[in-house]
Amino acid sequence: MKRILLAPVLLALMVVPALAEKLPLSALSSYINGLGSVEAPFTQINPDGTTSSGKLWLKRPHRMRFEYAPPDKTLVLAAAGSVAIFDGKSNSSAEQYPISKTPLSLILTPKVDLSRQKMVVDHGEAEGMTYVTAQDPKNPEYGQITLFFSSDPIALRQWIVTDGTGAQTTVKLGPLETGKTYPMNFFSIEAAQKKKNR
Repeated sequence: MKRILLAPVLLALMVVPALAEKLPLSALSSYINGLGSVEAPFTQINPDGTTSSGKLWLKRPHRMRFEYAPPDKTLVLAAAGSVAIFDGKSNSSAEQYPISKTPLSLILTPKVDLSRQKMVVDHGEAEGMTYVTAQDPKNPEYGQITLFFSSDPIALRQWIVTDGTGAQTTVKLGPLETGKTYPMNFFSIEAAQKKKNR
């Protein structure tokens, strides 16, 4: 009788999937350092709850490009040590900020080492993905970035940027295309400004 009663319990335990183990920081660092270029569609959840979409290009190190779909038409470029935001609805010059003062610098730096002392403030597993929350240990007031990775194979799936005020912006990535080449002016802030001024 006991065997009959225990059978459904044992069967249930057998079919429950094992919890995914978080990927080690060394493997995640190697993955990021190995990214030459990435192209992907994205959906962005803004701090006020609104959503945007578009396409991004990443060329490590130092360079990133976000093109937002209409009606937004905003262009964001990271290059030459700066982040520039071009308002698609305005003819004014781009707003520019030092990239070193943004959490994005942590993944665009030439050599990513997540095991660096005090860089990672959280590392775990959630919903089948490994997440890592990192910040500049010398300047935590610049904010944090939480990266989410799938495994087998390792792939970047989304990130959450938390700025110095606590506001959060989530970027969810679609299928990644890697290994493509782009002309240098594709990431040029100066070239984008000239084009906007025409």
